[in-house]
Amino acid sequence: MKKEKVKLTGREKSELLGEGIVTVILLLLLNLSLVILINLIVINNPGLENGIFFFKKNVTFAGGYHLWSWQRLFVGGMLIIDVAVVYWRLIRRYHQMQLRHVIKELHYIANGHFDHPIPFTVRTELQHVVDSINVLVASTVASLEEERQIEKSKDDLITNVSHDIRTPLTSIIGYLGLLKDGNPTPEESKKYIDIAYQKALQMKSLAEDLFEYTTLRSTNRNKLTIAPLHVKSMLEQVAAGFELEAEKKKVTFEIACRPNDLTIDADAKKIVRVLNNLISNALKYGHGATKIFLIANKVNNDQVELRVENNGTPIPKKEQEKIFERFYRVESSRNLKTGGTGLGLAITQSIVALHGGTITCQSNQKLTSFIISLPLKITESLPQK
Repeated sequence: MKKEKVKLTGREKSELLGEGIVTVILLLLLNLSLVILINLIVINNPGLENGIFFFKKNVTFAGGYHLWSWQRLFVGGMLIIDVAVVYWRLIRRYHQMQLRHVIKELHYIANGHFDHPIPFTVRTELQHVVDSINVLVASTVASLEEERQIEKSKDDLITNVSHDIRTPLTSIIGYLGLLKDGNPTPEESKKYIDIAYQKALQMKSLAEDLFEYTTLRSTNRNKLTIAPLHVKSMLEQVAAGFELEAEKKKVTFEIACRPNDLTIDADAKKIVRVLNNLISNALKYGHGATKIFLIANKVNNDQVELRVENNGTPIPKKEQEKIFERFYRVESSRNLKTGGTGLGLAITQSIVALHGGTITCQSNQKLTSFIISLPLKITESLPQK
């Protein structure tokens, strides 16, 4: 937005006009005093008067003009000086008024209006101060917005945790109540205990994921166990861990690594957790998938790209940006039929970020891809556990 100059009030304009009038009057009185004083000096000094006459008679200008009236020359020079003095006085007072407006804006900001930038320019050295204040205001606004987002995030965390704990807990209490107060048959008792046990496992899984997520958020990279990791061997081992589940769903793995001996610096356990989360999601939510692709490519001399892809049902475009938010699920309902806690991808993103990388999601009718970009080597010195 284009900023305007300081708008003076009617009182300030009158003040500026009065300053100009007073200055002009004082200068006219000073000029008159000087003219009278010089005239008296010339009249009382015949030699000086004769010198001035000789000067006027012998000095000529273009066209043969003589300077017969020294008073006119003097008045012209004084007029130029007077204009300069009036301008200096007015611009000085105008700058004082600008400063007054800046101070007024500062008082307004100091009274709690931290999102209010100074809305005008002053065209002096004071503009640097105004620019600095506006940068500070913008920084304050960003900090306040970040604080609001953090508070909202905390509220959402409490709400989601409460919901996800309450749902299985209600089932556990209900089935235990049937066992306690009812007269269930042995078959019914076993059924109720199995359901209560499964719900308890869901609560345990949520508690563990929540603990891991909060721990990762407060962890710095120095707490990672960094070591050389052979990428192809890791992909093969991770895929082997899902073979039985994949066979039940009639899903096969395809692994590709370029080059075959690709090695990166990483925390092996945490990178395996990332791949486990992504493969588990592909098996749970990739409805209709027949293949899961695990691909590693060396992009350049300092980056590697890991891709976990499946050919199942695509993720809607509007969901792809939100999918890494904690407790976010693509399903509209939160009935936990798939057994997820909603923290898996948030944990995945945190682990990737700890390694100095990024993760994105792309999905279309052919493939749903989770693309991880990681540094090939972590150069900073990290303590080993």
